[in-house]
Amino acid sequence: SAPARPPYAQNGAVPGEPVKKDENSRRGNWGNQIEFVLTSVGYAVGLGNVWRFPYLCYRNGGGAFMLPYFIMLVFCGIPLFFLELSFGQFASLGCLGVWKISPMFKGVGYGMMVVSTYIGIYYNVVICIAFYYFFMSMTNLLPWTYCNNPWNTPDCSGVVGTGSQLNGSLTNATSTLVAGVSEVVNRSKRTSPSEEYWKHYVLNISDDIGNFGEVRLPILGCLAISWFVVFLCLIRGVKSSGKVVYFTATFPYVVLTILFIRGITLDGAINGIKYYLTPQWQKVLDAKVWGDAASQIFYSLGCAWGGLITMASYNKFHNNCFRDSIIISITNCATSVYAGFVIFSILGFMAHHLNVPVSEVADHGPGLAFVAYPEALTLLPISPLWSLLFFFMLILLGLGTQFCLLETLVTAIVDEIGTDWIIRNKTVVTLSVAIVGFLLGVPLTTQAGIYWLLLMDNYAASFSLVIISCIMCICIMYIYGHTNYFKDVEMMLGFPPPLFFKVCWRFISPVIISFILIFTVIQYKPITYNDYIYPGWSLAIGFSMALSSVICIPIYALYKISRSPGATFRERLKYACRSHPKWGPALQEHRTGRYAPMASEDTVEPSVGEIPFTGDLYIL
Repeated sequence: SAPARPPYAQNGAVPGEPVKKDENSRRGNWGNQIEFVLTSVGYAVGLGNVWRFPYLCYRNGGGAFMLPYFIMLVFCGIPLFFLELSFGQFASLGCLGVWKISPMFKGVGYGMMVVSTYIGIYYNVVICIAFYYFFMSMTNLLPWTYCNNPWNTPDCSGVVGTGSQLNGSLTNATSTLVAGVSEVVNRSKRTSPSEEYWKHYVLNISDDIGNFGEVRLPILGCLAISWFVVFLCLIRGVKSSGKVVYFTATFPYVVLTILFIRGITLDGAINGIKYYLTPQWQKVLDAKVWGDAASQIFYSLGCAWGGLITMASYNKFHNNCFRDSIIISITNCATSVYAGFVIFSILGFMAHHLNVPVSEVADHGPGLAFVAYPEALTLLPISPLWSLLFFFMLILLGLGTQFCLLETLVTAIVDEIGTDWIIRNKTVVTLSVAIVGFLLGVPLTTQAGIYWLLLMDNYAASFSLVIISCIMCICIMYIYGHTNYFKDVEMMLGFPPPLFFKVCWRFISPVIISFILIFTVIQYKPITYNDYIYPGWSLAIGFSMALSSVICIPIYALYKISRSPGATFRERLKYACRSHPKWGPALQEHRTGRYAPMASEDTVEPSVGEIPFTGDLYIL
């Protein structure tokens, strides 16, 4: 029989450290499952739930959009979410380490890291702008209320007058303008104080993406604050972030509820909600609506970013991640729907006040968060209070996602190096990644920063995520083998994946992912920002960012094949696809059945003919 192992070896602890209560003392575990669920909810529920879903719903048939949205949730969102959680939890490794399942595909993990890097850079810039608006809301009068500021132009026309006469004349003038001219002309004639505050004061936007101008020092300062907050919350990894999420993941719902109660009591709120929800059933037959629904589910859940794998890797081995995946996915989508009521009740009030259709004030992306909604808030009594609440909610929603993006990169680096020193000094890695992230975000705080931010948002994590997710499904189901993976899940959870999920993983989800990819390509339009058309060279940079994550996959595959032993290409390919001998549960006590050690734990990698292969290579 095998000799008795010392306590630290049984528990994966670093030699010299006392055995902790964590199941995996070497990497650490979540304090409890609530921390994991809240962190994952904070990761999945982000700014897109507030500034993209309500607009998509309004644009794609209102209530009718809910049908394809929830169908895509059931057949694509939840299955992919469960697949990634179970993948990370089984191996207790981040988005690089898990590819011991089939080393040739480790490039998928590098692709996830590249995507998370891009998103982490620009996402924190959005958070820092929310910080800036939060600080500027600490006043008796919101600075974007009136048109009498040095940065305003003659075209500025506010919605808040000094008296009822001015208010009434403005409303009449606006309604006449809307009735008489097109939306394009209307935009050129009337600019709101909030829009001019955003463009001319906060951003001081330049005329071209190549004209960087000066760094906006207030935004740069807020970016430093934002990265510092993220670092402090992750200073002890999941041990510290797991405590922070009790607040960051729950308080946005308190703010949403406060804003919702305030919103539905306003005049015109019902009209806004009707615009949001009124079903246009004929649009259900439009392929574009289904494409938007699939894309929104896929992107909003954070699939293929690497974050889900990373967060699940800190779970205890036998945690019920099947239950967690359903809870988190449904919470994410319910939050999107709920946020729509909040947004459109306020926009309905603003449309009522201006006597214009809701479509004239509806917007998405930064235009909603920093122009349309702030302008509507100026109409409310005690407007600075509502502004503080709104931007505080945006900050918390952004931070919840940013925590996981940074932890994904840190965990991948620490797992890959894997030495005792790097594990003990994980805080140094976290600080280093935060500093690099801050420095890479500095160009986005210049006068051309908003152009680059939107370029990264549109290209860095677009079709590349779809390709990464599709290859991950194919690798697990068809290279490693669906039978092996189903057995792994049963070994971990105590029950096999339900039949529905088996079918989705093997057939339905890959088909839907392929549909999303085709839809994304067909519907592609060059990016614009208001009236600004991006030059060709900037679009080339955008496509380069998108391809930089995907190109990792074939490059690493060729590298792995070239370094694999074997006399022929076929033998090398077989070797590169086979599971690594150390693939499986991280802790020795969980390595039972086909993962039970057959010899010494520190076995040297065998040659092609000797390697113990646990996967089914169906393609060969």
